[in-house]
Amino acid sequence: MVGITSYGAYIPLLRLSRDTIAKTWGKRSGGGERSVANHDEDSVTMATEAVLNALKGVERQQVDGLFFASTTAPYKEKQCSTIVAAAADLPSEVLSGDFANSLRAGATALRAARDAVSSGSAKNFLVTAADCRLGYPQSEDEQSFGDAAAAVLVGNTEVIATIEDAYAICDEITDVWRTDKDTFVRSWEDRWILTYGYAGNMERAISGIMKRHGLSPKDFAKAVFSAPNERSQRDLAQRLGFDAKTQLQDALFATVGNTGAAHPLLMLATALEEAKAGDLIILASYGQGADALILKVTPQIEKMQNRNRTKGYLASKRMLPSYGKYLTYRQLIQLPPEVFNLDSAATTTWRTRNWVYGLHGSKCKRCGMVAFPIQRVCYGCQAKDEFEEVRLSDKQGKVFTFSLDNLAGGLDTPLVQTIVESEEGAARIYCLMTDCDPNEVKVNMPVEMTFRKFREARGFYDYFWKCRPLR
Repeated sequence: MVGITSYGAYIPLLRLSRDTIAKTWGKRSGGGERSVANHDEDSVTMATEAVLNALKGVERQQVDGLFFASTTAPYKEKQCSTIVAAAADLPSEVLSGDFANSLRAGATALRAARDAVSSGSAKNFLVTAADCRLGYPQSEDEQSFGDAAAAVLVGNTEVIATIEDAYAICDEITDVWRTDKDTFVRSWEDRWILTYGYAGNMERAISGIMKRHGLSPKDFAKAVFSAPNERSQRDLAQRLGFDAKTQLQDALFATVGNTGAAHPLLMLATALEEAKAGDLIILASYGQGADALILKVTPQIEKMQNRNRTKGYLASKRMLPSYGKYLTYRQLIQLPPEVFNLDSAATTTWRTRNWVYGLHGSKCKRCGMVAFPIQRVCYGCQAKDEFEEVRLSDKQGKVFTFSLDNLAGGLDTPLVQTIVESEEGAARIYCLMTDCDPNEVKVNMPVEMTFRKFREARGFYDYFWKCRPLR
């Protein structure tokens, strides 16, 4: 029995009202709001958050592989799944792979993970999808797109939803695309996209898998259909015979937006939060064809702790004050260079990857003192090379001290620099604080660690850990 054993989601703290976007351009507002990744977030950091969410209560040594799916990966030639795996502190023996160039990359990766576990080549496989797409300024895409990530763990024990079958359609059609030279998503005429692209392929895939199993729409508790917008999703469901009010899973268009490759997995995570044993779920994802999967919820779902993972992120939010902030966060306008900008070296990053990516500290075997970064000589008892590495990324902490730097420049002014005292052996970690109001920072404030994009130097991206107020 192969299926999903755990799931996670991540929606950035920041939101931008569509009224704010519309007012800037004198356009009509789509209503509601969209999620916006902070300036130090991208597809890799959001995917890491979703993976860490899915790994709660899971032993990392049991994970055999990780697939990363995105249309907005920060690298064109370099695996991003390895960065996510390192930040999640997975064993180095895991199989890693990137799925790209399609909005259904997340669903395709899920099917590949299911096949790997079914074949016996893996027992537990992580799949994560994240996107941070850009629509042309003034376009409908600018309002409708949203940034988010989701992750599922596929295995063959303690399965909460079995993957009964998968069905695929391949269609070479140029409807929505972005070339290697494009910053913004391009698209053909709407009727062409929706009639011959989205609706045509989704109907074939959904009808095909239902016919193969002798099922009808009334047999499903939830229909998880990714879509470019709410109307096309509803129209598709109604044409196929699904009840849009009772069966169609909320696509979060009003609160998050269309999250690209992450959309089907994010909707699936939301559906699993409310699912009951015995429920049948049909999932379908579109992109130059379509993937359709049938899942059956098991009694194991009742044992899932903290099931409301998507709902928690939806409730935790802060509105961006202006459209200009959004432009700067997406680097669509040029800003003055930072006053202080340290250089990087690929060799140094590789040598220190355990504490840079994995946020490992050293715990003395003699006195138990925990230090960060890893120290060969213990601060407490001066024992040399008598330590074990401990992971600090999943530990909460509190602000030991902090400063507000108004001269550093950059997108965060003032820059909040902190010393965080971790609950693990009272280790003290120097780091920046993100997703915060500088006026609300105080000593003993509870915080948690979050993996973020730090800078770009020498042509590659640096990632490191920051702290943030508890979400």
